[in-house]
Amino acid sequence: MDALRKIVGLTLLGFLSLTTLRAQENRPVLDIQLSNYTYPFPVDSLLLPNNQGKDLYMYYMDIKPKQNPNGEAVLLLHGKNFNGAYWKTTVDALRDAGYRVIVPDQIGFGKSSKPAQYQFTFQQLAMNTDALLSHVQLSEIHVLGHSMGGMLATRYALMYPEKVKKLILENPIGLEDWKLYAPYQPIDKNYASELKADYASTKKYQMEFYYDNQWKEAYDEWVYLLTGWVNHPDYPRVAWNNALTSDMIFTQPVLYEFEHLSVPTLLVIGTRDRTAIGKDRVADPKVRAKMGQYQELGNETQKKIPGAALVELENVGHLPHIEAFERFMPPVLEFLKKKMN
Repeated sequence: MDALRKIVGLTLLGFLSLTTLRAQENRPVLDIQLSNYTYPFPVDSLLLPNNQGKDLYMYYMDIKPKQNPNGEAVLLLHGKNFNGAYWKTTVDALRDAGYRVIVPDQIGFGKSSKPAQYQFTFQQLAMNTDALLSHVQLSEIHVLGHSMGGMLATRYALMYPEKVKKLILENPIGLEDWKLYAPYQPIDKNYASELKADYASTKKYQMEFYYDNQWKEAYDEWVYLLTGWVNHPDYPRVAWNNALTSDMIFTQPVLYEFEHLSVPTLLVIGTRDRTAIGKDRVADPKVRAKMGQYQELGNETQKKIPGAALVELENVGHLPHIEAFERFMPPVLEFLKKKMN
């Protein structure tokens, strides 16, 4: 009977996947600036002139509080496999609480410029982000970064500690140094892999590593935003940017500098997360099994950051603000509102 249920379940999952794939195929092919995709809030752009010798555009959302503004603002930094659009529910909750919210797409992501040649570093992205905050006339801000955005948020807080009121890291990657365990993969090989990306492979990765094989229809939007442009003739530019940012993430760990953070910090960790870049390239199964153990990495990281608080969300994966929003948001708001000595 159990075997029959498993067969029925797998058949149903395959049917749903096929149905969703067909629905995806009926959606527009996205251009590489996502100009034919509407974000949840109005979008503006900032010219970054002569940025590594190029005029680049950084797109962002600047959302005002719904009511009773408290005079404070929150910066939301997206992960590598995302853009600003996936923050909608978080933005709504912050607006309801009186916060102004700034949501950029980093250079190379979302609606922002995809340069043909660019030296991607977290320092450069932090400087770009600081230029945006100056543009919107914010000298102090709370910073919330998810995944790669957690690495960028950490770098920003290290470079501009006087501007960061509080730092929140949501399942940040880079809590371990993967290059100590995984062989380096050249950018050209990253690029070749990115060129092969499609709906099926991207959904498979997200279902396994983000959602514990429990798929919801709402998650499909984030697959579309990653793969809706693979059939566009300019997609190789996106793939190249993706390859460069993968290299940045792998080669520029921030964990060795956590001890230098001087701002109030909260770690929100989904303990089921097993994200570890390069894990698939590790030959030794024992070493591979030890990578990406977030139920341990959260505690280890808390000890490295002076005075850091830790909230662990049991049985939640890499995207707490998507998978378990009702559990994610209360501790975030509590931390933002808490008076610090």
